[in-house]
Amino acid sequence: MTSSIKPGTNRPIRSYVIRSGRFTTSQRTAIEQHWVDYGIDYDAARLPLEEVFPGGAHLIVEIGFGMGDSLLQMAREQTESSFIGIDVHKPGVGKLLHGIAEHGLSNLRIICHDAQEVLRNCFDPASIDQLLIFFPDPWPKKRHHKRRLVQTEFAELACVKLKTGGTIHLATDWQAYAEHMMDVLEGIDTLENVEGSKRYWDRPNRPATKFSRRGQKLGHGVWDLLFRKR
Repeated sequence: MTSSIKPGTNRPIRSYVIRSGRFTTSQRTAIEQHWVDYGIDYDAARLPLEEVFPGGAHLIVEIGFGMGDSLLQMAREQTESSFIGIDVHKPGVGKLLHGIAEHGLSNLRIICHDAQEVLRNCFDPASIDQLLIFFPDPWPKKRHHKRRLVQTEFAELACVKLKTGGTIHLATDWQAYAEHMMDVLEGIDTLENVEGSKRYWDRPNRPATKFSRRGQKLGHGVWDLLFRKR
């Protein structure tokens, strides 16, 4: 069998690696039983938000929710808002589906697909109130920096999808990546740093995550950035 990708064909640069991880029986069962109720199958077309969340509530989108604990907590606490989580990690998808079903949430849905493609193809311009990206893969080796999610092209795309006055909240426990994200976002004319030029958000309003707890335990710093669309 020959490869379907011809020599010289440009492969898409992904900001993630799909890791096998441990896929528990509970997680697998949750996908089988609850995806039809709480999952959104990817289609490279406009997502009818008015059908997914009738009433047009404040829309919060999280990219890379991991195992979903913090996203589940936010959805339970902010019942007046609508949430969409995007991730490719199926154990995390299964765990979050289990939590949504357990708590009977109607304000949280999941898309299991590449986030950049979802953002580009599924959301109308000016349709998102808040975009959350907590602890994306920092790709610390220099030769891998091109795989980092937060790049100028991505930030420009995110800005198009945000409503005027909408925010993008980033967090990382890698200082070099925090500095990179700061440079990228401050380079977008239509975004403004809520905390002031080159300043990080010292008291972020978000749930603690596995990565932030790990960073604190190891004595690492955590950097949050909050930008608003002008």
